[in-house]
Amino acid sequence: MVASTGVWMSDFIIITTCFLFVQKITTVVQDATFTYWMGLSGGFILIVFGIGAFLKKSTLEFKKNKHTTNDYISFWTKGFLVNTFNPFTFVFWIGVISTFVIKENITNVEAIMFFASIMSVIMITDTMKVYLAKVIRTKLRQEHFNIVTRTAGIGLIIFGIVLLAKSQVF
Repeated sequence: MVASTGVWMSDFIIITTCFLFVQKITTVVQDATFTYWMGLSGGFILIVFGIGAFLKKSTLEFKKNKHTTNDYISFWTKGFLVNTFNPFTFVFWIGVISTFVIKENITNVEAIMFFASIMSVIMITDTMKVYLAKVIRTKLRQEHFNIVTRTAGIGLIIFGIVLLAKSQVF
């Protein structure tokens, strides 16, 4: 949960930065060539991640650990830094901003409400995942984990193909 708060803070900073950046380059973002290349790169990224998730072999290991204050600071910092230095985080938010906020020409107030809604959903679902993980942990078996991972991989592949189709790659 602590790492999630680092990720949320990073997302807030990245959304704000990307929004201000995309507002400055609106003419480029509204160009059909930009939309095409963003859709093409985003679609391929989703497909690659989907294939990776589908083919990945992993094992479940549950350990009980006692954590110190320094551990929690480390978890937060790692969550923040991993999210901040992940280039796909920027690509995702620039894609959202350029394809929805700029393309639909919504106001700044509407954009703030839009992103506040997205961040609220992310924070609620992340929190629910942490609490549900504790419950599911006792019932989860390796075959369940494999099914969920493969299903997520297939979902990413499908969304990647849809993105490619919407970008008129096909």
